[in-house]
Amino acid sequence: MRFLMRYFFRGLVFVVPIALTVYILWMVFSGIEALVDTDRWLGIRTPGLGTLIALVAITAVGMLVSNVLTGWFARAVDRLFQRVPIAKLIHGAIKDLLAAFVGEQKKFDRPVLVAMGEGLHGRALGFVTRDELSWAGEGQVAVYFPQSYNFAGQVLIFPTSALTPLEVEPSEVMQFIVSGGVSAASGEGGT
Repeated sequence: MRFLMRYFFRGLVFVVPIALTVYILWMVFSGIEALVDTDRWLGIRTPGLGTLIALVAITAVGMLVSNVLTGWFARAVDRLFQRVPIAKLIHGAIKDLLAAFVGEQKKFDRPVLVAMGEGLHGRALGFVTRDELSWAGEGQVAVYFPQSYNFAGQVLIFPTSALTPLEVEPSEVMQFIVSGGVSAASGEGGT
């Protein structure tokens, strides 16, 4: 009976991540399809066409806001959102977060190991997000600490002497942190 439970849990570890990934992707694509309802516009149901239209439209918008002639519009929209108090906070945070992951100047590309106190052996994995913080004092940097099993984190300020740069792919460090330390870095053994 014990071996059946072991097989069940192995199956669970294999099936649940795949099922949740497929479910989340399905929900995202279903949401996009619902927003771009081709059935209502064309009178025929064409699965995937709404997603394709959304991808083409987002790419076209990207091309337009990158163009010198139409870039003024993007700047005007940004300025508008920067003037509305609550919208400024939401729009700015979302824009900065997206730019950090997929923008031209990615922010989570410098993983570090941070000593959590002088003489202490505890260390934390994080990402340097800003090098110069004159308002925080000489030699201070901002380090973002993602949380495990969560899409949140904290930014703490440390002297550069407390940081140890890591020669590891940033995506591996992020996966390691988000998995709660369960995910193995490449070159390590593991599941």
